[in-house]
Amino acid sequence: METPQQRLASFPSGRCEPMQIPALLAERGYSLRAARDSDLPWLHDLYASTRAEELATLPWPQNMKRSFTDQQFQLQHQHYLSHYPGTDFLVIEYAKAAVGRYYLQQSAASEYLVIDISLLPEEQGKGIGSELIRQTQRDALARGATIRLHVHLMNPRARLLYERLGFDAKDATATHIAMLWRPDGTDSQLKIA
Repeated sequence: METPQQRLASFPSGRCEPMQIPALLAERGYSLRAARDSDLPWLHDLYASTRAEELATLPWPQNMKRSFTDQQFQLQHQHYLSHYPGTDFLVIEYAKAAVGRYYLQQSAASEYLVIDISLLPEEQGKGIGSELIRQTQRDALARGATIRLHVHLMNPRARLLYERLGFDAKDATATHIAMLWRPDGTDSQLKIA
């Protein structure tokens, strides 16, 4: 029987210059590598963990919840591959075990787009996301590039993190807030170190 992950499109081959792991994270044993097709089952589980709190409130049986996350992960994966060419699809590892993902597009010299950053629940709150964003800010600053991202309205912790890192809210939809960081700090008081 074919699993949903076997139907998923393959990750593109990596870029020539993938993002370097921030020194602080490297010292703590973390690393980054390009995502591989063999990561898809684990990436689905990671995705499911990001929806667990939301799905816990629904009176669905477990198999229905799993079917829902299978479908949603498949749609998200296909969307990312088809709408964000040139993206670095990175897996965050700790001691050679996958603990998160960081999808970053650097398609233009003047703008970066953080497509997704997700960590296993036990890895959240350890400064991993902050350090990855700060490294992206350092890279963008060197190029004079802005950084865009979208945060879900139901994720106030992430929004506070991005605000602390100098991102400003711009447009909002029914589900997400667009945020922007400028290397010259014109919209915010915070500049990176």
